[in-house]
Amino acid sequence: MAPAYQLSTMAGKITALKVKKRNKNRVSVYLDGRYAFSLAAIEAAKLKRGQFLSDEDIERLRERDSLEKARDRALRFLSYRPRSEAEMRRYLQDTGVPKPIEEEVIRRLTAVGLLDDLAFARYWVENRETFKPRSLRMLRYELRQKGLSEEVIAQALEGLDEEESAYRLALQRGRRLIRLDHQTFRRKLGDYLARRGLPYEIVNPILERVWRELRAEEVTDEATGSTETAE
Repeated sequence: MAPAYQLSTMAGKITALKVKKRNKNRVSVYLDGRYAFSLAAIEAAKLKRGQFLSDEDIERLRERDSLEKARDRALRFLSYRPRSEAEMRRYLQDTGVPKPIEEEVIRRLTAVGLLDDLAFARYWVENRETFKPRSLRMLRYELRQKGLSEEVIAQALEGLDEEESAYRLALQRGRRLIRLDHQTFRRKLGDYLARRGLPYEIVNPILERVWRELRAEEVTDEATGSTETAE
């Protein structure tokens, strides 16, 4: 009695290897005169016309190709900015990468230093400190959202001077507000710092310090301008 079904097979002899017109990095593989599958050019370069491919050979080639495509996606994702391991895992999962390939991509990226949670955390903190200073509480929250461990977060935040960060931020913002009256200046600058998670006990003394320093600058500039005009 004949079996109810037959297992399909793709095994065959390579009759052509054609570079794709729309993607020069991909090569179409033809077996026994028919299109069978495509591979990354780097993998296709290992093949030659007349070579016989078994089903097992084809499966291995496809697995390597899937790994290569996933790695390329991961590298593109990293090209915008560094990533935490958790961010990379979420990205690979969202793009439909199978778990075994995800693990291998993570392993390879980690091995060459492209995935390093502590380095990422320090990058994040330094970037925030330079461009968008905020409180330790908000920084800690952001790093947790990136999937970082408490140990890594603690190391990244170690030695960070929250008062100095608040002062620099207040000075930067205060220059835009210094022509306001004293009360309005304090209120607007205080609200701005509070929105960045900075606590009252740090913000309050800084408001007066920044007001005095910026007002002194204003007086000096005005005096200098008057002297130059008189000359």
